[in-house]
Amino acid sequence: MAIAVKKTVPISEGGDVLSTSLSTAEGARLTTEKPRPSIAVRQPLLSEILTKVHKAKLYDDKLRILKEEDCLALRQICQWSFNPNIESELPPGNPPYIENDAPEGTEHTLLRTEGNGLWHFIKTNGKSADPNLQQTVRERMFIRLLEGLHKDEAKLLCLVKEKKLHRDKEGGYKGLSAKVVKDAFGWDEDFQEYK
Repeated sequence: MAIAVKKTVPISEGGDVLSTSLSTAEGARLTTEKPRPSIAVRQPLLSEILTKVHKAKLYDDKLRILKEEDCLALRQICQWSFNPNIESELPPGNPPYIENDAPEGTEHTLLRTEGNGLWHFIKTNGKSADPNLQQTVRERMFIRLLEGLHKDEAKLLCLVKEKKLHRDKEGGYKGLSAKVVKDAFGWDEDFQEYK
């Protein structure tokens, strides 16, 4: 029969240190358990992620940032911007939209969550991804999307539409390239995932 040895372990609660008695086994369990994952309060805008990539000096740092922040919308904008088989089905130039002046984190949508509708605006290998959508409806949808997004993400999406995401002179993100996104997301020369 094992006898539990009691040991006093300080526990912090609300800034106060409380004392409680725990058996040695319970104390050992607390120190070997994996910490609970923290709750992500705010996810960065895609424009913030690409700004980090732009500022990163080392190639490995650029890859690490993209891998850590990997999400479907980020992959989609990289595909649209770099994959030569994907073209915009929108007129060239900046669309006539009104910038959303709401401060970050308030009254705007996120490209991260709106990214699942980007397929409406592209064609692949010359074929429309949404051939049943009238062009005027497509253009209005894009303008509404831009007006709902944070102004930095709307600018980013306009760069993506023009395939100028990596062109610094256009206001883009110079540290980004086809090679960087291929390596970060495990894409081959055709922008497909390795099998």
